[in-house]
Amino acid sequence: MTSRTVKVGSSVGLHARPAAVISQEAATLGSTVTLAIEGGEPIDAKSVLLIMTLGASAGDLVTVTGDNEVDVNTIADLVASDLDA
Repeated sequence: MTSRTVKVGSSVGLHARPAAVISQEAATLGSTVTLAIEGGEPIDAKSVLLIMTLGASAGDLVTVTGDNEVDVNTIADLVASDLDA
């Protein structure tokens, strides 16, 4: 199991647009990747709705976990990016 913790890069947090981008990418991966905020339960990164319910704001720490290091890094890089640009 691989995990990586990153800060949310989108200036308005993981709202609809960033959540959609992340979930669409996660759906193309060959493994399951989860996201979690500190003290929260992990959620499937393929679900746009679950990503939005994390309530992750700009600068919040999100832990990305999965069995495949490349897939974890792909999603972690997206979470850390400004997907509103």
